[in-house]
Amino acid sequence: MIEHRYGAYFISGVDTDSGKTYVTARMAAYLRHRGVSVITQKPIQTGCVTVADDLVEHRKVMGCGMLLEDKEGRTCSYLFKKPASPHLAAKLEGVTIDPEKIDRDTRYLLSRYSIVLVEGAGGLMVPLNDDMLTIDYVASRRLPLILVTTSKLGGINHALMSIDVCKSHDIDLHTIVYNRLPGDDDVLANDAYEVIRKHALQLYPHVQIVDFRSSDSFWGVDI
Repeated sequence: MIEHRYGAYFISGVDTDSGKTYVTARMAAYLRHRGVSVITQKPIQTGCVTVADDLVEHRKVMGCGMLLEDKEGRTCSYLFKKPASPHLAAKLEGVTIDPEKIDRDTRYLLSRYSIVLVEGAGGLMVPLNDDMLTIDYVASRRLPLILVTTSKLGGINHALMSIDVCKSHDIDLHTIVYNRLPGDDDVLANDAYEVIRKHALQLYPHVQIVDFRSSDSFWGVDI
């Protein structure tokens, strides 16, 4: 288990294009602006060679540039060239992803920052290695989960299934971020928001739901 005071929060999306990198960056920027000691972590990045692209985006939005912990390799435990699921990208390079290595890096970051936002790769059911899915990692570490859902067509299905699998794995679903961007269809987006909100509250009566349009959307969220 990873011990935390404010602590580490795992951020996952309902699919690979839900906007979780942008949401992670905006959440970090919002907290930083409010004086909170926060850093983001991308434990596994695929499709990159020298630096984790998602961390570059995080730092750009946070307005801080690459940090010492980035240069030390503590914010990205594994970097793979192939844009693929972590288990496959690792296998192609003769590597096995070790969750304990990720744990050590998270604990190191927690020794320096009050909050660590840990952005996952892909969705909750993505394999990390032959023995562990992403959701198994989140459950075994008892990490509060921030789930990014989407207003895109198909988003209801992905969101409801993700919420259900969280419940079945006894995940602490801390916050749902409903990503309205790019916001092309308000009728679709408004309906999907209500369906997701209703289903989530039935299973998680105390879950926080953020109707995300900008960093200001996080106002009043308890993290």
